[in-house]
Amino acid sequence: MTAAVIIFPGSNCDRDLAVAFEAVTGKAPHLVWHGETDLPADTDLIGLPGGFSYGDYLRSGAIAARSPIMRAVAAAAEKGVPTIGICNGFQLLTEAGMLPGALMRNASLHYICRTVRLSVENDSSVFTRDYRKGEEIGIPIAHHDGNYQADEDVLDRLEGDGRVAFKYLDKVNGSARNIAGILNAKGNVLGMMPHPERAFETAHGNSDGRRLFEGLVETVA
Repeated sequence: MTAAVIIFPGSNCDRDLAVAFEAVTGKAPHLVWHGETDLPADTDLIGLPGGFSYGDYLRSGAIAARSPIMRAVAAAAEKGVPTIGICNGFQLLTEAGMLPGALMRNASLHYICRTVRLSVENDSSVFTRDYRKGEEIGIPIAHHDGNYQADEDVLDRLEGDGRVAFKYLDKVNGSARNIAGILNAKGNVLGMMPHPERAFETAHGNSDGRRLFEGLVETVA
């Protein structure tokens, strides 16, 4: 199984994500520059990392969403390739139209960097299969624009279809209905603001994020 981590100017969590992928797959992932037009042929899994792509100019993820490689990412996801966008990667997925809604400035207007409590809302996706629905986990966040917003009908549809993957258990950034992560209709694209790759080893303080990667690999393999 081979993963691909997409790197944009301003990405700063690509190596963290690559380390997590390699730890669970046993194989170093492809590091794919944003200017490429194709993914490596053996790509089974795609990761869009956190950071501040293009300095967050215009809007977080807005310019990166229009990078040449994103056409290939969208096409692969449409074919069912599991794709995860973390933090800036989540912002990018919404800007690319691969997930609904938008990530706005935190309600506090401050950058937030700490471990937060999450509730697992869906345990049947390829990303959440190793968790239990209703389970509480701790995952770090590090963002200034993590306030998820969408129209009420979109929010109703996300919740009604079981596409909310994670919710904050506390008021963190003003996100509508405390949403921390969502899935696409097929369930193979996940966008989440918290960083599971930063809760991967016990040295990180907890390893609650590791199960996301392990479950993903078990499913794809």
